[in-house]
Amino acid sequence: MKFRAHDTFFIRKGWLSKGMKAVQTKPDVFVAKDENPMDVLGIGSNMVKALRYWLVATNLTEEAIQNKKRIQKFTDFGTQVYKNDRYMEEYGTLYLLHYMLSKNQEDATAWYFFFNEFNMSEFTKEDFVSALQNYVSMNGESVAIRSMSDDFACILNTYLPRYKTSPTRVNPENNIDCPLGELGLVDILDKSKKTYRKSISMPETLHPWVLMAVMCDQAEGRTEIGLNELLTAKSNIGKTFNLDAITMLDALHRVEKMRLVKIIRTAGLDVIRLEQCYSFTECVDKYYECISKID
Repeated sequence: MKFRAHDTFFIRKGWLSKGMKAVQTKPDVFVAKDENPMDVLGIGSNMVKALRYWLVATNLTEEAIQNKKRIQKFTDFGTQVYKNDRYMEEYGTLYLLHYMLSKNQEDATAWYFFFNEFNMSEFTKEDFVSALQNYVSMNGESVAIRSMSDDFACILNTYLPRYKTSPTRVNPENNIDCPLGELGLVDILDKSKKTYRKSISMPETLHPWVLMAVMCDQAEGRTEIGLNELLTAKSNIGKTFNLDAITMLDALHRVEKMRLVKIIRTAGLDVIRLEQCYSFTECVDKYYECISKID
């Protein structure tokens, strides 16, 4: 379990692509003695630590030891993103980054808990921190409440655009929003009471190949998956994208139209059959192929 590794800095627009460019040029950018990483990246020392963390937490990079030095290198997923959507402008890329983050129980524990274990659809900070405290305790761990509170604030900053949280302070010249805020996965319920809610993803922005990537990744080789599993299983499409049964079926029908799955609701079955087994990596490649044809 890991908490507050971001040092309260959420992902800023342009950070991940800037970090990946630096890693590609200089794999030891975060630990190099010959060049100050603050100068290379153009951000402060605490932000450098946060960026290093976010690159790994979103599975764009992984850390390794090379010549007794800790370096970063692209993962397969990171290579795909850097090649096809370097500036991370496509909805599909943002959804996939969110998937990587929300399933990362080890490095982004609060994100994993928020989307997969925390079942309140409307909540306050106190609700979340109390539930997370119980979860941590049940797993035999102990974490400072301050760290959990900071993680909650960072989750809000990740998924809530500033025009919603601080409309009077928004300056178009200084856009520090997190790009994942575009997904609309969290919203303000009552600003005065500081209550929030999970929001249902916009189904029209969920590309069939993005849904396939998550479903195939979670299927682990199986060709039939129950609709209830898709809706309620940890890190599957229902939990990851805050889908209800109706919205999920709507999204699955669009996947079915591409002949990628068959929805079977006869003879007491409520399952989808994957018409072909794809790996996560293959699905991501197919997604980028698909949108490049549209462009």
